[in-house]
Amino acid sequence: MTTSVTAYAAPAPKAPLEKTTVERRALREHDILIEIAYAGICHSDIHQAREEWGSAQFPMVPGHEIAGVVAEVGPGVTKYAVGDRVGVGCFVDSCRECANCLAGEEQFCLKGEVQTYNGTEYDGAPTYGGYSTHIVVDENYALRIPEGISLDIAAPLLCAGITLYSPLAHWNAGPGKKVAIVGLGGLGHMGVKIAHAMGAEVTVLSQTLRKKDDGLRLGADHFYATGDDSTFTELAGTFDLIVNTTSANLPLDGYLSLLKVDGTLVHVGAPENPSAFSQFSLIMGRRSMAGSKIGSIRETQEMLDFCAEHGLGAEIEVINGDQINEAYDRVVSSDVRYRFVIDIASLNA
Repeated sequence: MTTSVTAYAAPAPKAPLEKTTVERRALREHDILIEIAYAGICHSDIHQAREEWGSAQFPMVPGHEIAGVVAEVGPGVTKYAVGDRVGVGCFVDSCRECANCLAGEEQFCLKGEVQTYNGTEYDGAPTYGGYSTHIVVDENYALRIPEGISLDIAAPLLCAGITLYSPLAHWNAGPGKKVAIVGLGGLGHMGVKIAHAMGAEVTVLSQTLRKKDDGLRLGADHFYATGDDSTFTELAGTFDLIVNTTSANLPLDGYLSLLKVDGTLVHVGAPENPSAFSQFSLIMGRRSMAGSKIGSIRETQEMLDFCAEHGLGAEIEVINGDQINEAYDRVVSSDVRYRFVIDIASLNA
């Protein structure tokens, strides 16, 4: 039997989110029921609720930065018990049979992983995300939140944390490496923290110096304004790795010029429009340009354990459910430092 739970949903593209109820499925053999404590607001929630990334499904309950506690388990569950602290990230299932799933890279499932929201289960049912009091997921797609990270600052790690951890780990950020993080927002601030904890020399590249004090406090060694043309001259050929967290169309040739020979520019933000660059920006330094998409279940657990070990969590502003629409506008205006997190208990107020 399904269960009705309270949620906030966008009833149509660009419509304000409103309180409603959605149905959660009855527990299958390997399912767990999670009582959600906190859900982070990711900019991708806004893009999808406002249908800025193409056709979407409505009503939509966004939210893929979910932290809570196991409230019930299916009869075959072995990984979790009632009372365990758990999280859910950007996807809740994958085919488990393709080469990528078998290699432990479920985020690149060839059949298409099942998105936590604005997606469709393999049986055709729509998925609803974390702006709700409860969610049901297969135990194999839940993450254990270590003791030592409170659930509110852990929630954004399930997207923002892994989105930055994955490229930093893959491209070997660490001692002796010079890493630049483009943008100090919900993603970028976690990139600074994680790259610093990995032992890299970290530089923030931001439009202005407005957030310089924050950047240095979070672990950056240097902070430069990209609005100042001299930055590109001064830093030419400096970095082993640049991670671009923005969803703006940047002058890519300028950023590529900041890489050393064999350096890599990795994009984790997705602009609405295509970007252009000259191939000579790659050719002249044997440079690479790449993209990175969240991480696997294994790597996401690795990230959570790493954050617990180093005392890392997101910088957050906790809000109630009735503040979601205001929060969306503030995110678009870059008026948050650095992640809104919804107190899900407020949905029942």
